[in-house]
Amino acid sequence: MPKKELAKGFTTGTCAQAATKAAMQMLFTGEKVEYVQVELPQGEKLQLDIMDIQRGYKNGQERDGKRVAGNEASNLEYTDRELPVMVSCAVKKNSGDDPDITNGVLVYSKVRISDTGKIRIDGGNGVGRVTKPGLDQPVGEAAINRVPRQMIRKEVEEACEEVGYTGGIDVEISIPEGVRLAKETFNPRLGIEGGLSILGTTGIVNPMSEQALIDTIEVEMKVCLAEKYRYLIIAPGNYGLDFLKEQYSIEENDVVKCSNYIGQTIDMAVEQDCKGVLLVGHIGKLIKVSGGIMNTHSRWADCRMDLFATAALRAGIAGEKAVEFLDCVTTDDALEKCSMEERTRIMEQIMMRMEEYLNYRGKGEIQVGAVTFSNVYGILGKTWQAEELIEKFRQERQIQ
Repeated sequence: MPKKELAKGFTTGTCAQAATKAAMQMLFTGEKVEYVQVELPQGEKLQLDIMDIQRGYKNGQERDGKRVAGNEASNLEYTDRELPVMVSCAVKKNSGDDPDITNGVLVYSKVRISDTGKIRIDGGNGVGRVTKPGLDQPVGEAAINRVPRQMIRKEVEEACEEVGYTGGIDVEISIPEGVRLAKETFNPRLGIEGGLSILGTTGIVNPMSEQALIDTIEVEMKVCLAEKYRYLIIAPGNYGLDFLKEQYSIEENDVVKCSNYIGQTIDMAVEQDCKGVLLVGHIGKLIKVSGGIMNTHSRWADCRMDLFATAALRAGIAGEKAVEFLDCVTTDDALEKCSMEERTRIMEQIMMRMEEYLNYRGKGEIQVGAVTFSNVYGILGKTWQAEELIEKFRQERQIQ
């Protein structure tokens, strides 16, 4: 019997985008919106249901079509007609077959006419706030990442353009269950306090069933082997794929995506009689390999700063500075505290340890190498066989 294909879901960022689109439509038309279609960053379109609609007027508030006490609205009007000056609505998160703690939560967007003349996006109840440097957003900002912010802003701008509105709009994204759920995540440790993050780079949640992912990796590998390729490049995710395309003109279809299962991917490469594997990824993930950690998911290990500080000590950098690294949130944050010369010495130590563990996992039966990089600092380190593996990879595929 063929295996059932796991269902995809959509991100909190997509929920926020759809709720914002619906809220903006109701703000400008006054008519109830029960569903919207949104276009995601990669062009895919989704139709999502809208829930828990609230509309604020000058003289009161309405919830699900019924006027209720209170005055949630400001004293501003968009036109002389009695249109709302505030609309809030929600979209229910659907994680598909992914075991995500946010599955089923309501993500709200509240939009409000303002006199600022600008579009402002902020987090409300249950959306975390950044308290440490080095994350996607600056300290003090709501933990709504860059791509979801772009998705939300796009919906606001398009709605305003459609009706010719040139004034200000305030957008507040909230997740009422976020404060409770955030305690089950690494957010507080990473420097995000008070709730969850609004995440997503594609808008889609791909199912993370471990066996399904490992099976997929094996299938990708077998496809390469069927083409008579014996040298593979593996990358954990989109950062590595983007880097390979920009730096080496290597397309996504030529790369085996290994997610967090670095060790198991190398094991399969050995079993499938590969000759060489090159691992390419962001330092924030691959630094764990320098500690012998071959499943890099944060729920299994998050010792990035410990490994960075240890590498600094091995590189002869003073203990006081190593302690500073322990307090950093991300590897980019730690790298920023280094001079160029210190960065080079630290990365030499990290790559040396990474190579030892990769070779150990490869059992001496295949060539194994690694290239690691930062989105800020570019290429940070290569193991000594990395360039040779890239060249053999290119020769097999006749990539110029």
